[in-house]
Amino acid sequence: MAEQLPVNFEFRANQTFKDFFPGSNQEIVDHLQQCVTGDGEQQIFIWGKPGLGKSHLLQACCQHAHQHHLSAFYFALAANALPDPALLAGLDKFDLVCLDNIETIAGDPVWEQAFFNFFNQHRSGGHRLIVSAACAPAKLAIQLPDLKTRLSWGLSLKLKPLSESDCIAALIFKADQMGFEISMQAGRFLLANYDRDLPSLWHLLEKLDRASLAAKRKLTLPFLKKILTQTAHG
Repeated sequence: MAEQLPVNFEFRANQTFKDFFPGSNQEIVDHLQQCVTGDGEQQIFIWGKPGLGKSHLLQACCQHAHQHHLSAFYFALAANALPDPALLAGLDKFDLVCLDNIETIAGDPVWEQAFFNFFNQHRSGGHRLIVSAACAPAKLAIQLPDLKTRLSWGLSLKLKPLSESDCIAALIFKADQMGFEISMQAGRFLLANYDRDLPSLWHLLEKLDRASLAAKRKLTLPFLKKILTQTAHG
């Protein structure tokens, strides 16, 4: 079926469950994995503010599905740039469909109806659906009552922000995966002087890794301060 889809997509190799630092969200990871393999809920709605890893988890679900020889599709919907609802054609045959930012279809009658039709066909086939949003299902501005009701079916799981200690542990975890070390002291310094959302922190780690390799130096605190100073004035 994949060749009939109007949109090409690919999964990000570094967005697997293995690459995700769960913090206090391990129970959500467990529910998602069970959903994917058919051992848990048929439908999951994950929500929370931006930067907590919703997209990473949906990508991870699809890659987990492929590891179990299941068909999977992922797409990130974007506000003010919704694709043609024809995107949904054929998706009802997929074992797993993951849609990011489902709140962006709210108020678009054509998209709401198309997604409602897809939802019913996909579910009747016994397939799994995982969607994400910035708000809880009850807060969605969906105008089609039956669709809003259906999006409340299954599990609704809120992602929790990482605590400060979890953020430091996440930095150390991610740096180790990238092949270099960050000390607890360096981690605390980064959190005190840089954005704490995960995408920003991961982007910073990539910069630090490149700078460390170029200078052939370990990320000591003085070197770290020097890099950040250069970045700020660069």
